[in-house]
Amino acid sequence: MDRIAKATSATQVYEKLRADLIQGTLKPGQKLQIDFVSSRYGAGLNPVREALNRLSSEGLVDRRDQRGFFVPPVSIEHWRELVKTRCWVEAKALEESIGNRNQAWEERVVLAFHRLSRTPWNLPGGTLAANPVWEERHRAFHIALLSACGSSILIDFCEDLMDQAQRYRFISVASTFPHRDTVAEHRGIMEAALDGDAPLATRRLTEHYMITFKAVEDKIGR
Repeated sequence: MDRIAKATSATQVYEKLRADLIQGTLKPGQKLQIDFVSSRYGAGLNPVREALNRLSSEGLVDRRDQRGFFVPPVSIEHWRELVKTRCWVEAKALEESIGNRNQAWEERVVLAFHRLSRTPWNLPGGTLAANPVWEERHRAFHIALLSACGSSILIDFCEDLMDQAQRYRFISVASTFPHRDTVAEHRGIMEAALDGDAPLATRRLTEHYMITFKAVEDKIGR
């Protein structure tokens, strides 16, 4: 029973801390002291350590020998490497998905796009704050595109890269999204994928990521 409670507590800390890391609530470079995390999320020391180790394996927490855990820094160099890797890996996963496409995959992609296209990216009331429902559906759409690639390992890796990229995307969300038509961008990727045109779909996917890349790079540079 204690083991189940411990696992549940560790999962709760993991999910709350992960959300704070991705949304930029915790400052890049900040040390994540065990006592601080335990107090912030109301959990014991062992569940906190488990959560931190799990997030470290996903690249969302830096673990430094003899120094503890830290919020990963933000840098142009890391952003460039991250986007380049993501374009390579997701293009391959999308190409494989298109090659393995079937009716069930097409329906998943169309449904995910429909839900995304019907959701505003920002919260109501004119605020530029990101809408968490949009974030969830945006992620679901991109995962749906890759879901027929035939490799759960590849999808897991893509999801880890998505998490890291989302940290950077939160930096630029307010200045970027009012000036781009994300519905048209996602529709273009979907239509090429459903048509079985892998070169066009992967090119549009890369172009989609490069728009965000440029916006974040400019923001970090300033």
